[in-house]
Amino acid sequence: MYTGKIRQILLITDGCSNQGENPIAMAALAKEQGITVNVIGVMERDVIDEKGVTEIEEIALSGGGVSQIVYAQQLSQTVQMVTRKGMTQTIQGVVNRELQQILGRSKTIEDLPPEKRGEVMEVVDELGETVELEVLILVDTSASMKHKLPTVKEALLDLSLSLNARSGNNYYSVFIFPGKKNDVENLLDWTPNLQKLTTVFSQLSTGGITPTGPALRTALSSFNQQKSVRSLLSNDDESYLEESM
Repeated sequence: MYTGKIRQILLITDGCSNQGENPIAMAALAKEQGITVNVIGVMERDVIDEKGVTEIEEIALSGGGVSQIVYAQQLSQTVQMVTRKGMTQTIQGVVNRELQQILGRSKTIEDLPPEKRGEVMEVVDELGETVELEVLILVDTSASMKHKLPTVKEALLDLSLSLNARSGNNYYSVFIFPGKKNDVENLLDWTPNLQKLTTVFSQLSTGGITPTGPALRTALSSFNQQKSVRSLLSNDDESYLEESM
């Protein structure tokens, strides 16, 4: 049985980045560090920015994650689905690598006989309920997101309720971009309680640029800082599932 944690960045945005580093390159860097980047594109009905959609898909592809384009009304359900799907995809990647070591380089879960495949997927499902999950949520607060933020808040609270039903531990952190003074602002430091967002989300203001690349860079730094702090507090050796497909 695997032990450890899965680390995800969940990027919620509705537009093209226009400031700082290339977000696609930053997503690739995240994948190299064992952090999956999942992206949800929030669109208005009948208004689809093709350039924005392409960027959303390419960020997720480079980050080894899942992308989904939705209308704001569907956001709550989609946030839960993408987070769960990203977990399953990461675990399947780890299991596939284990199978390749045992059975040969070309073997994956899909190559197993139906009965064995079912048994392996049961293990994948169980791991999805038991491994520790760290989700850093990046929320675009540029001007075009103004009317979508209440829906984003509801979606994140629904995500908290959904994931709290797991037996594994969950830790969340929330950053917004742009911030009031900087490109990126830490709205909620690492905590198991996402409901703390209730008090802060209503105070957010929107406007300005869309520095998606700098936001992803800051997210990576937050994961690394958290890992450093934990290593100082504990001498236990941890085995991480910090891998992406």
